[in-house]
Amino acid sequence: MALELNLSIITDNLPLLLEGAVITLEITALSVGLGLLIGMVVGVAKLSNKGFLRALASIYIDFIRGTPLLVQIFLVYFALPQILGTRIDPFVAAVSACSINSGAYIAEIFRAGIQSIDKGQMEASRALGLSWFQAMRFVIMPQAFKRIIPPLGNEFIAMLKDSSLVSVIGFEELTRTGQLIISRTYAAFEIWIVVAILYLIMTLAISRFVAYLEKRSNKGKRN
Repeated sequence: MALELNLSIITDNLPLLLEGAVITLEITALSVGLGLLIGMVVGVAKLSNKGFLRALASIYIDFIRGTPLLVQIFLVYFALPQILGTRIDPFVAAVSACSINSGAYIAEIFRAGIQSIDKGQMEASRALGLSWFQAMRFVIMPQAFKRIIPPLGNEFIAMLKDSSLVSVIGFEELTRTGQLIISRTYAAFEIWIVVAILYLIMTLAISRFVAYLEKRSNKGKRN
């Protein structure tokens, strides 16, 4: 009877947990997507010849990487509204904080990827008449992007798991949904097991996809 009751709780609440998993994926995809744009700009600024841009990029990266994501979420959701004088929607706050956090890590990934490209590539591009921006866009970045696929995949997985922290501001992603179900059913063991399995399925799927992209990229190099 106890086993039937446990299975009943899981099956009854599985649709809600799946909905929470979808929301978790949405937050992660948006955060890493925006973080990719931020990281690309900041990563290039970190390598700029202008000291002012390098300093700004370094301050941003050091501050974000040196403080917990949880604190950054609190700053965006609780502190920033006091400055703006208006409330921030939990979804906007969650995506904003996670994007800013992801951008700092992706900036370092891009910096390392760009620096891994032989300097002769840039010199040859400039000798052919390309501007610095054109050389970065058409020559350096395409090569660097292929090399940073694995660390970008790791960042996506890390953000997928770290997005559970947005539950502290009441946003109902997978972890928060699990908490709400437990407060109603008191079935902590069953619900947390399902939550853990859903996270595992998502991370394994992403890992396999990244491995596939890396394999295709390496195949292209050989060809």
